[in-house]
Amino acid sequence: MQVSEFKQAFSGVGSGTLGSKKSWQLFAISIFLVSIPVFIQAPLVRLFPWLSLIMTGGWLILSCWLLSRPSSRLLGDVLLGFTLSWLAGSLYWGWLRWEPLLHLPVEALGLPLVWWGFRHNWYKVGNFFYLGSLLGTAATDLYFFVVDLIPHWRQLMHVDSSLALPIFHSALAQVQTPWGLSWAIALAATLLIAGLLPLTLPGVWAARPSQLHWWTFSGAVLSTILVDSLFWLTAAAV
Repeated sequence: MQVSEFKQAFSGVGSGTLGSKKSWQLFAISIFLVSIPVFIQAPLVRLFPWLSLIMTGGWLILSCWLLSRPSSRLLGDVLLGFTLSWLAGSLYWGWLRWEPLLHLPVEALGLPLVWWGFRHNWYKVGNFFYLGSLLGTAATDLYFFVVDLIPHWRQLMHVDSSLALPIFHSALAQVQTPWGLSWAIALAATLLIAGLLPLTLPGVWAARPSQLHWWTFSGAVLSTILVDSLFWLTAAAV
C-alpha cells in the first residue's frame, strides 16, 4: 500500500471526528446484544426451549414497532438482526445442541433473509449485526474443531450439570496447551482485525449515515472476544 492510499484509508481517523453519538450508541448496543443476552438465553433455552422460541415473536414485534417510529428506527433495525440470532440460538440450543456439526448451519439460517435485505437495500444495520455475530460464531466453532474440543462439547450436552466439572477441567487443559493457546491468540487477533478494520473505511469513522452498519458489525465481532473470554474464565474458576 502506498502512502497516499494509506492516508486515504485512515482519512477519518485522527481528523477530529471520532464517530457520532448515534454511531457509538449502535456500537454499544451491538456489544450489549451479543454479550448479555447469551448469558440469559443459555440457561433459559436449556430449561424452557419453547419459551425461548416464543420470545422470538416478542423480539420481532418489538423490532417492527421500533422500526415504525423514525426516532427509534435504527434501534429497531439492529434488534431485527438480533431477532434472527435469537431464533437460531433457540432452535439449536433447544433441540439440536447434542450435535456440534449442526451449530453453524443452524446459526446461518438467517442468511437468506440477509441476502434479501441486501438485494432491496433494507435493514442494513441489523443485517450487518447478524453477520458480525455469525462471523464470531464461526471463529469460535473453528477453534473447537482445530483444538479437538468437540468430544467435550458432546459430553457436556449429555451429562447432568453436576457431572460437568471434570469435563470442563479436561477441556480447559486442552485449551492451555501450546496448540490451544496459539489458535486462541490467532483467532482473537483475526476477530480483532475484522472488528476494527471496517472502522477505517472511508466515511465510517466520520459516522456518515450510509456507513452506520459497520459500527454494528464491529461491535458484534469484537464482543465475541469478550464473550469467549468470559466463558473460559468462568470455566477456569469452577
